[in-house]
Amino acid sequence: MIKILVVDDDSGMREVMEIMLQKEGYDVVSEEEPLKAIELCRKKVFDLVITDLKMPKISGIEFLKAIKDYKPDTLVVLITAYASGETAINAMKEGAYDYVEKGENWQDELRRVVHSALVKKGLIEDQLPKEKTVDAGKEENSFCGMIGINREMRKIFDTIKKVANTPANILILGESGTGKELVARAIHENSARAKMPFVAINSGGIPENLLESELFGYMKGSFTGAYADRQGYFEMARGGTIFLDEIGELSTALQVKLLRVVQEKTFRRIGGAEDIKVDVRIIAATNKNLKEKVKKGEFREDLYYRLNVIPVFIPPLRERREDIPLLISSFIEKYSKMFDKHISNISSYSMELLMNYDFPGNIRELQNIIERGVAMESSNIILPESLTFGTQKFDMDITDNGIDLNSELDKIERMLIEKALQKTKGSKKKAAELLKVTFDSLRHRIDKLGIE
Repeated sequence: MIKILVVDDDSGMREVMEIMLQKEGYDVVSEEEPLKAIELCRKKVFDLVITDLKMPKISGIEFLKAIKDYKPDTLVVLITAYASGETAINAMKEGAYDYVEKGENWQDELRRVVHSALVKKGLIEDQLPKEKTVDAGKEENSFCGMIGINREMRKIFDTIKKVANTPANILILGESGTGKELVARAIHENSARAKMPFVAINSGGIPENLLESELFGYMKGSFTGAYADRQGYFEMARGGTIFLDEIGELSTALQVKLLRVVQEKTFRRIGGAEDIKVDVRIIAATNKNLKEKVKKGEFREDLYYRLNVIPVFIPPLRERREDIPLLISSFIEKYSKMFDKHISNISSYSMELLMNYDFPGNIRELQNIIERGVAMESSNIILPESLTFGTQKFDMDITDNGIDLNSELDKIERMLIEKALQKTKGSKKKAAELLKVTFDSLRHRIDKLGIE
């Protein structure tokens, strides 16, 4: 049976944790005195130690160091009233597994952290609902480099498998940063063209006066600087797939030339007199509303329907929040290896901040946040001080005079609540749903912070 030691000088708190953990099926020993708890750890083996951060006679940091000196493999979870205070952060740097704030829903949070710690140690199997796990390494959660358990993402995976081997043109729709190129590559890799070239072009990233020559190539002497014949991207992609990203940025003239390639599979190089026939699969993508551009006369209707034979819409990250923990785990693993660090997890408070963020830059923004977090972090777990959200940075220097921690946390909380209220046009009920808190909890926080 899994053995857990609970250390807390508050008898009421200690008793609540003991009863709660026993109901979960663990063998629980509780101790009031931290020094006696250290002696217990010397004599017995505990799989997990849960301790209050503030205790008499010995600090939580000293207690943690003593446990790690005698039993370095023992996982330690901290209970603290100061979610991101300096002491808690230092404890994480000393090797604590995670911490739980003494606040609303702390028991549920403790159950989750304990479960996660025991899964990490290999003592129990992960039987939590998939949307609450952070295990992105399992094959069933990924497909061709994409990660997702969201229902719409699973539909996209199924669509890719069904259409990959058809010759039909595909239009991928979605906001910037949602992974449109990954979808295009997955279609290519699951098709009979997989061994042939995959050529990706950002139509909006190439100046208009150069884009035609990049796409179709040119003949020697066709313009100043054309010193030799040159193939364009369509010829380079012969037999394979060409991915035209940001297709909505094409000029009307280029739309006409692209339409000919789509319809007839032929084109001419700039300055050329002969038609070049090319066998290539065309996948286009855009973050624009092409239907609206067609109505305004900014995009050819015939080209739109030629490209949009099979539409694939990728939802923004804010609409697939259950995938955020999976993506975070994957990015932590990637950048820990890249930066040669031993970071394998993210604190529960950091996860809460990320789960409540809207990610206007979608997966690309999340990836950048985790990359910076891994690069900046000096402990074995990503803490809030290492996270940067767009222009809002959750990192601040602690001066010699100190900072008002509660005030700083209130600022962060206020910002997130105000963003949620703005997004829901003042609806507290909908804002509570966005922030994953109860209506009563949100109302209490609004009153506490004096938010109008």
